[in-house]
Amino acid sequence: MKKNVIVSLADSNYFELLNELVNSIIRFEKSKEIAICILDAGLTENQKTILSKKVEEIKPAEWDIDVPGSKVKGKEWLKSQVSRAFLPKYFPNYEKYLWIDCDAWVNDWKSVELYFKACDKGKLGITQTLGPGYKIMSKVKWLFGKLAIIKSQNFKHAISSKIEIEKARKLAFAPHINIGVFSLEHDSPGWRSWQKNLEQTLKSGKIFGSEGLAMNISVYIDNIETEFLPLNCNWIASNLLPKFDENKQTFVEPYLPNHEIGIMHLAAGIWQEDKDMRLNKDITIKILTLQNNIKSKSLRFID
Repeated sequence: MKKNVIVSLADSNYFELLNELVNSIIRFEKSKEIAICILDAGLTENQKTILSKKVEEIKPAEWDIDVPGSKVKGKEWLKSQVSRAFLPKYFPNYEKYLWIDCDAWVNDWKSVELYFKACDKGKLGITQTLGPGYKIMSKVKWLFGKLAIIKSQNFKHAISSKIEIEKARKLAFAPHINIGVFSLEHDSPGWRSWQKNLEQTLKSGKIFGSEGLAMNISVYIDNIETEFLPLNCNWIASNLLPKFDENKQTFVEPYLPNHEIGIMHLAAGIWQEDKDMRLNKDITIKILTLQNNIKSKSLRFID
């Protein structure tokens, strides 16, 4: 029985991305020691058949916290905003869980090992959206003089979810935590903290973003034990484009010492002429290489 598991979720629209994520994992020899499980939020039978040959289990995602039907409006993929906070319920036979969003893929196995190591002794393993080259961390609307309206992601979501103002202020300038990649042990107290906060954020706020806000509350308000991993462990390309090393044929951080990207994450999409790379594999963008050339590259996983 494998002790550790990587979990993801998708509907039929994001099947190709999910399949690429799985392929990016199983190409590594060490992946044979890790289980892969999938939460189904609207996959077709044919898509599940393809995946079933590569993964241990596929289970339908559920609304683990009651959500009004008016908020769902047929978007079953929104279950990802709830169900990933309950992974031990779906797949109870594992010791450690590594969640990876389906619009991400594994470029360097060392990041997978870091996430599993990071969640030792009940800690949360996660990456802050903060690093060299980030020029804007929070948006502020200046009114006049020294007065301004805070528009940070955490603060905006906290206010819309009717989180008490003292907590919202604490979150206002805390570095945002992206939950597209995280790790937790089966019995970690982090699960309960997250679920408790998620129940609150779902009451008043939108479904999308509620789970991320709940996790930020767990880290910055509840102070759950957290191991913060380097940015290359969850590289959100829409925030900062990587470079490409032509010699090693791999994506790297754009600044010295140019660490290899561990997990490439296409959160928020990579757009070209109003087309999203996540939904169109033919989309490429210009990427600077370490050899000072410019290449047209896709940031999707290519077998």
